[in-house]
Amino acid sequence: MKTTIPKNITGPAIAGLILSVTPIVFTSVLTYYAIIYEPVIAGFSTWQWIGITLTCAVTSAGLTPPTMLALIFGYFLGWNAILPMFVINFGGILFINLIVRWLDHDRVLAFIRRNPKAQSVLDRILNNELEVIFYAKLSPILPFGLTNLLFALSGARLKNILLGGFLGMTPRTILAVWSGHEAHAIKTLLDNPNQGSWTQIIVVALVIVSMAGLWRTIQKSLKQ
Repeated sequence: MKTTIPKNITGPAIAGLILSVTPIVFTSVLTYYAIIYEPVIAGFSTWQWIGITLTCAVTSAGLTPPTMLALIFGYFLGWNAILPMFVINFGGILFINLIVRWLDHDRVLAFIRRNPKAQSVLDRILNNELEVIFYAKLSPILPFGLTNLLFALSGARLKNILLGGFLGMTPRTILAVWSGHEAHAIKTLLDNPNQGSWTQIIVVALVIVSMAGLWRTIQKSLKQ
């Protein structure tokens, strides 16, 4: 008996699953090594940090969560971590877009176009894609790699993905770097990154603004 499973398993579907699972695994790995090798990491030279930044600019696409990296970079580099984190964020976005070009992007779009209603909804949302990307990136709870993949597959313009990603990621990146900078022990920081009351309030506020903004933007798009 023939099975339809292979037809339903597309490259983007597999990539989406990977981008949802691997950050959880690598968060534990990063936490372990950052705690065990804290004295070694603290002694890294400028060139070593540059090498780590360039490496993470690729791995942040689906392996190393940028928020976790911002905590670690902030702990060891203080406010000097801001520039490396933006390099990492932009690198992850660009790398995902390269992957999408290699995967069966056209097959996904062809599947969507077979459903006129789905295509109509997507087209309307893309009319306000910069707002959608901004609010999605503003939320600390939406996976970085997965949202990048979805926006790349949707056909959103790269300049809007980069600009919306920059604007949305800036508040949460600065918050994570600040949390790392203020921490006195990396184990406490990574075990409970939102231990401060102000940090918790800001995180909740970012989530609320993100969800409310997405809802308003999508509703506005559907009414057009």
